[in-house]
Amino acid sequence: MLHRTTDFDRAFAMMDELRRRLDWVFEEADAPRASLRGDFDQTSRYVGGPRVYLFDTGSALVVKADVPGLTEKDVQISLNQDVLTVSGERKSDAPEGYLVHRKERGAVRFSRSFTLPSKVDPEKTTAVLKNGVLTLTLNKAAEAQPRQIAVTAR
Repeated sequence: MLHRTTDFDRAFAMMDELRRRLDWVFEEADAPRASLRGDFDQTSRYVGGPRVYLFDTGSALVVKADVPGLTEKDVQISLNQDVLTVSGERKSDAPEGYLVHRKERGAVRFSRSFTLPSKVDPEKTTAVLKNGVLTLTLNKAAEAQPRQIAVTAR
């Protein structure tokens, strides 16, 4: 009889662990939507921010970030050593004095920092915002660019 109780307790413990993990998965999946609705308080685990794609072209690093609804005035970019920071804010766009009946796209503030995989030349960096996509082109510093080495026969 004691053996069955142990198996029974272990089964419920495993089910409880599964429930906790599923709760965590659904909280994480809902985090971006909740952040955009403004449902998250200061203690939330969700850091927010745009989805980012960083790739290396050989001579430059390119960062693409989805920032729908933001203008060039809403986005700030800084480069400190090898850390790139992209931050921004979308304010509530309901006109003053109007009654909001439905709000699925709320105000949001974000800041994301990335350690770059190689040194870049800040003087040759460009940022373009088009159709809700921010594209940063960070030309590599001369010492970080790939070099071709000629092979000679002797």
